[in-house]
Amino acid sequence: MIQTPYYLIDESALLRNMQIMDRIRERSGAKLLLALKCFATWSVFDLMRPHMDGTTSSSLFEVKLGHQKFGKETHAYSVAYADHEIDEVLAHCDKIIFNSLNQLQRFESRVADKPVGLRLNPGISRAGFDLADPARPFSRLGESDPDTFLSVIDRLDGVMIHNNCENDSFESFDELLNKVEQRYGDVLRRLNWVSLGGGISFTAAGYPVDDFSDRLREFAQKYDVQVYLEPGEAAVRHTTTLEVSVLDVGFRGKNLAVVDSSTEAHMLDLLIYRETAPLGNDSGEHTYEICGKTCLAGDIFGEGRFDQPLKVGDRISIGDAGGYTMVKKNWFNGIHMPAIAIKHMDGTTRLVREFSYSDYVDSLS
Repeated sequence: MIQTPYYLIDESALLRNMQIMDRIRERSGAKLLLALKCFATWSVFDLMRPHMDGTTSSSLFEVKLGHQKFGKETHAYSVAYADHEIDEVLAHCDKIIFNSLNQLQRFESRVADKPVGLRLNPGISRAGFDLADPARPFSRLGESDPDTFLSVIDRLDGVMIHNNCENDSFESFDELLNKVEQRYGDVLRRLNWVSLGGGISFTAAGYPVDDFSDRLREFAQKYDVQVYLEPGEAAVRHTTTLEVSVLDVGFRGKNLAVVDSSTEAHMLDLLIYRETAPLGNDSGEHTYEICGKTCLAGDIFGEGRFDQPLKVGDRISIGDAGGYTMVKKNWFNGIHMPAIAIKHMDGTTRLVREFSYSDYVDSLS
């Protein structure tokens, strides 16, 4: 039995999401790139590779990881490239996307014949959190004026638009895209490709995948462009759990259970966005607040219902722990970093990565 805590990736669940990718690719003609900012656990890239067209990145290290570990098409994007890294970025990507006109003009002489894109911020979005809203007031993410794009259109191969965040409404996606077309139609008609970014929850239960695919195909045909999507969360939704053990139980006005993990260190987005993790089951008779083991008072995964009273040594699976977890894990409080394991199609589980005290020491100075 693997020592907790560890992230457990279920290949069968991952394959279900990949089959939706196949369905979209076939019906719409769009290409799908894995957003490494969300999920970069390359031990399962062999399973994902046949169902996706490559990767997209937000930094030099992600570009290199995508190129070396995933292969296929590699898109490079960064809010700002540094002088000392731009050549290495170019050496590892198939397309490079700049965030601003300033960055494009600064580095275009070093791009040579590499296809170039510019981020387009339409000023409208669907995002439940201001923190994650790319169209928030004073946003630094992309250019908005159509004339800016038209002024350099002969140097642009495409644009990247990312204005969805956990958007599970096809109607909302369609409405946003219609507004983009209305304002930027003259730009879109002069491009070779358009990336519509990520944040579209097309692997959520009940999402109208065929309607979505048809809308993408219609868009591609209207402007004669290759459409790209950049799924992150959609690729790994409901594929991964964080496996933990109960270290202590108590009652402080409600039942509490302390586990050998931490939101701050291992599922940081729960704290950032003040969300709770999927825990227990709806029919359980015993309710517990599941708490992390760090000194942070608000280190709480959430409340869950369980069939039996929890006791020291019990194991708990914390759900939906794939996206924005392993890429954000840290050494806060020196808490042991969760291992990474894969549950294979045949039901066997394989440990693929462990972390040690040496890793903690080497991360410091």
